[in-house]
Amino acid sequence: MKSNSLQGMAEASFVGRTQIFAGSVTAFIAVAVMLLCGCSAKTDDANVPPASSGPHDVTMTADQRQHIKLYTVAQSTFHQALETTGAVDFDNDQATSVLAPFSGPVSRLLVSPGDHVKKGQPLAMVDSPDFAAAVSAYSKALATAKTDRRLADADKDLDQHEGVARRENEQAQTDAVNAEADRDAALQALVALDVDPQAIKSIQQGHTLSHIEGVIRSPITGTVAEKLITPGQLLQAGTTACFTVADLSRVWVMAQISGSDLGSVSVGDPAEVITGIDNRNFAGHVDNISAIVNPDTRSVIARVVVDNPGNFLKKQMYVTVRIQSKQASRGTLVPVSAILRDDENLPFVYIAQPDGSFARRSITLGERTGDQFNIPQGLHPGDQVVVDGGIFVQFMQNQ
Repeated sequence: MKSNSLQGMAEASFVGRTQIFAGSVTAFIAVAVMLLCGCSAKTDDANVPPASSGPHDVTMTADQRQHIKLYTVAQSTFHQALETTGAVDFDNDQATSVLAPFSGPVSRLLVSPGDHVKKGQPLAMVDSPDFAAAVSAYSKALATAKTDRRLADADKDLDQHEGVARRENEQAQTDAVNAEADRDAALQALVALDVDPQAIKSIQQGHTLSHIEGVIRSPITGTVAEKLITPGQLLQAGTTACFTVADLSRVWVMAQISGSDLGSVSVGDPAEVITGIDNRNFAGHVDNISAIVNPDTRSVIARVVVDNPGNFLKKQMYVTVRIQSKQASRGTLVPVSAILRDDENLPFVYIAQPDGSFARRSITLGERTGDQFNIPQGLHPGDQVVVDGGIFVQFMQNQ
């Protein structure tokens, strides 16, 4: 019994090993078949030619072509129009910063920003010791000059009658001249401080001013553009900026010109300032081109002078500036309607082919002049470009 049991176990082991071997062979065959199929599939794919990715030419019927308008490309002369950004500034030839002519605290403000003022009109009052000292000095100099001149005239009369020594007469004349010079200098000091002429006349008549206040006056006729002081503020003579008064009937627009466009802009070129507000545009001209390049933007400032009726343009207002160059340029111009854009926003046009079809051609856009673009690259004289119906041609091509 034991021998039969051992024999059965041996046979079962042999059968198990045989089954495992057969399974391994089957698996190997399956893998080999898969590899062969994979190689065959790759070989077939490699033999398939790639599909064309470029757009095909568009062919139309005679009826469809009637809705297409063409433009024949030719070299032409034009004046380049440059469009850029700018900021409004005061015309510094007609604007001034009003500095405090004397020291002291501000007692009253007489104007507000936006007020129109005339030359010499009071802007603010200041309790100024400098002002009071100047008035006092003039009063003293005036009295001394009168006294010395009276004594000099008396000594002159006595000298003619030999009633006084010649030396004394000469000294009296010198003292009178010196006193009158001091008087005139004191008067000029009052004028420089913008003292009211009526107050000066009162001093000359011997009247005493009851309350002496310094007056800051407008040096020009214009509009109070800025108020830079407040009541009680202590002013420093010749240092503290108090107001900005400007004639706003004309302003400057500082236009940014890139280095590549600098050659097409000249002094005297006509310009248009576009505000983007209620179609308010203003005509002007370039009157100065800066000699300095901005190190941050690498641009140059072109100053455009613009008339400003109604004071519509304000300082620091951002605007668009279109400058029309007076210099003639030559190039290939096509209407704006011919320009289309692809999926990558690159410009292209449709060109009529000799066989009657239409082909897409990539182009490079140059400057815009009115309703035309200059095309530096992509077109040649004689090319016929689709200028009306290009969207329809593009639709047909995408079908």
